[in-house]
Amino acid sequence: MADFITVTDDLGRELNIPFPPKRIVPAVPSTTEFLFDLGLEGKVISRTKFCRYPKGKIERLPNIGGPKNLYVDKIDLLNPDLILVNEEENNKAQVEALMESFPVYVSKVRNYEEALQNILNTGKITGTEPKAFEITNKIRANFAKIPKGEKPVKVLYMVWRNPYMAVGRNSFVNSMLEMCGFENVLADPHGRYPNLSEEQLKELNPELVLLSSEPYPFEESNKKEIEAILPDAKIELVDGEMFSWYESHMLQAANYFINLIKKIKTE
Repeated sequence: MADFITVTDDLGRELNIPFPPKRIVPAVPSTTEFLFDLGLEGKVISRTKFCRYPKGKIERLPNIGGPKNLYVDKIDLLNPDLILVNEEENNKAQVEALMESFPVYVSKVRNYEEALQNILNTGKITGTEPKAFEITNKIRANFAKIPKGEKPVKVLYMVWRNPYMAVGRNSFVNSMLEMCGFENVLADPHGRYPNLSEEQLKELNPELVLLSSEPYPFEESNKKEIEAILPDAKIELVDGEMFSWYESHMLQAANYFINLIKKIKTE
C-alpha cells in the first residue's frame, strides 16, 4: 500500500497525496522547470506547450496544452498522482474537473515571501525538502544583493497592448518591482491588470516604463510608440520571465535586476 501525505493547499483545501509522488503533472511552465531543479526529472510526466526549460529534456514529454487550455482528456490518460496548478495561471473550470479524479495542489503566489513559501511547500509534498531549502536560501542571498536607491523610481509595468494593460499592486510582478526599489504608479492595492487609455498613461506620468516580453511580446517598435505618449519617461524592454516566474527561475532574477538597475542609472 502506498504511503500518503496530507497537506493543505493555498486555497485551504486538504488533500491526500501519494508520498513521494511518482507521476507529476505541472500545469505551469515555471513549475516544470522547478521540478527538474528539484531533481524530479524521472517523475515529471508531461509539459505544457509553453514550457521552455530545461532545454533538451522537456521535449520528450507529452504536451498537455497551455495553462489556460489544458488537454484534460490527455491528463486523464496520463493518470498522475499529483497535479500542480496555480490559481491565476490555470483555468478554474478545468482545474475543478481534474480535482474530481486526481490530487490537485493549487498554489496562490502574489509576493516574494509567498513565492519562497511555495517553493518549500512543493519540496515538502514531493519529498525534496532539502533541495527546496537550498533554492530558497540561494534566492534570499541573491536578492539581498540588489541595490536600493534613496528614493523609489515610479514605474509602470506593461503586459499588453490593444488595449494597453499594466500590472497592478496585487500581483507577484509588483512584488518584484518593489524588490528592485521601484514604486508602482498604479496606486490601487487591490488592482490586478487594469486596462489603460493613452490619456490615463499620461496622467500616471511614470518615470520608468517597463515593457514585458510576455504575455505580449513588446518590441522596439512598441517602445517608440510608448515614447511618443510618454516622452519624459525612460522606456525599457524587459524579460517578463524574470519578473513573473515565481519558482526556481528566481535564482536568475536577482542578477538580472541588478544589471537592469545599473542600465537605467547610466542612461
